[in-house]
Amino acid sequence: MGQWAELRGADVPVLRDSGGIFEEPGNAARPNQADTMRRVVRQSKFRHVFGQAVKNDQCYDDIRVSRVTWDSSFCAVNPRFVAIIIEASGGGAFLVLPLHKTGRIDKSYPTVCGHTGPVLDIDWCPHNDQVIASGSEDCTVMVWQIPENGLTLSLTEPVVILEGHSKRVGIVAWHPTARNVLLSAGCDNAIIIWNVGTGEALINLDDMHSDMIYNVSWNRNGSLICTASKDKKVRVIDPRKQEIVAEKEKAHEGARPMRAIFLADGNVFTTGFSRMSERQLALWNPKNMEEPIALHEMDTSNGVLLPFYDPDTSIIYLCGKGDSSIRYFEITDESPYVHYLNTFSSKEPQRGMGYMPKRGLDVNKCEIARFFKLHERKCEPIIMTVPRKSDLFQDDLYPDTAGPEAALEAEEWFEGRDADPLLVSLKHGYIPGKNRDLKVVKKNILDSKPTANKKCDLISIPKKTADAASGQNEAKLDEILKEIKSIKDTICNQDERISKLEQQMAKIAA
Repeated sequence: MGQWAELRGADVPVLRDSGGIFEEPGNAARPNQADTMRRVVRQSKFRHVFGQAVKNDQCYDDIRVSRVTWDSSFCAVNPRFVAIIIEASGGGAFLVLPLHKTGRIDKSYPTVCGHTGPVLDIDWCPHNDQVIASGSEDCTVMVWQIPENGLTLSLTEPVVILEGHSKRVGIVAWHPTARNVLLSAGCDNAIIIWNVGTGEALINLDDMHSDMIYNVSWNRNGSLICTASKDKKVRVIDPRKQEIVAEKEKAHEGARPMRAIFLADGNVFTTGFSRMSERQLALWNPKNMEEPIALHEMDTSNGVLLPFYDPDTSIIYLCGKGDSSIRYFEITDESPYVHYLNTFSSKEPQRGMGYMPKRGLDVNKCEIARFFKLHERKCEPIIMTVPRKSDLFQDDLYPDTAGPEAALEAEEWFEGRDADPLLVSLKHGYIPGKNRDLKVVKKNILDSKPTANKKCDLISIPKKTADAASGQNEAKLDEILKEIKSIKDTICNQDERISKLEQQMAKIAA
């Protein structure tokens, strides 16, 4: 039975097409012979994608991966750095390691530790490999600039703090094509879109979700977002018009968390659970969300399926939290639309997963994906390759991919313009360019509120008194900020001291 028999033999889920072509063995409905033959000979250059974990000395060891109960990936990767959310006393922290810094990571290695509550999500800026955003239980989003060669001292001062959420912030996602546009979503059921360059919240979608937002995904050109929510709805939203374009109630009927992501062709791919707690994946057309294009049931494990999508090859990798495998599927426009390719299996369950952008892969080894699997105490890279005999550049595996240049400025996008990602060729490998520093220019709030000035004129407060009051306020603000900084520095120092004492204890115990 070709692909489908392999599937059964590999002890992985049999996919059942919603049209009933494939059902469990023993059921009356069976595929006719022509259908069977067509599926057996389905050609795909990705049928033999081969996954392999790197050797131990190429892992990142002795990392205390965060234990916070939140279904994010806990890891973010780009061609320069790997960032991992870790356990930290007295606040939230994450590690940022240069990719080459493998082996055992010292307990006193500097961290990014400016949050006062656990960090829940991190995301690298697609247009600057040294800028990373973090969302935390302390209700803030912070944007950080990492030095070119990595951290030598712990980083406590972000470039900008974005405050606007009233509950913890569990999702941060950069705009794919516009510079300095960042989306955040919190447990206050609000989505805020920020212009990081000015530190302003320019769009606030606070009345579209009646329950917790599980995830948010931008489409290819960043004109729409799709969300999955605890109310079992998948929504497609135009953020600038602040309107819901499409909506599906009970996309998956189970009560456990869903995920929804946009594909390059504009369709939406979702993962979730059936009423019987079976894990499902589905494909939807936002123009008609009454019925899914495809709906497949997988297994009865209870880990949330995190989807990672490669728009260049149309492959989706599914990593279940707590699973020890990565399943991958090819999306095509022929039935059953979602084609099972293979499964990478290992012994240890995954606590989280990082996914390298295409420009960070080794094209000489025909590498089409690289994952960074989080264990309890380490991070293990997993490399996916397509075996080829030739050493030449395989242009069918590597079409031009999204590069690091932004297609639009933030202001252009907020004014209504859209643009597809600017593509780069990987023929001679990707060489990272020089990143420009992130500069935040805060607007003068007084100038942007003429109505407030008019009120002041009516009350006719003497100018000198107003100036004196604002001077006092500024002095007080400076004082508070200095105190906050000194407390954060103390927390970091204490953290390092605790790590050193733990090392000493370990040596004595040994």
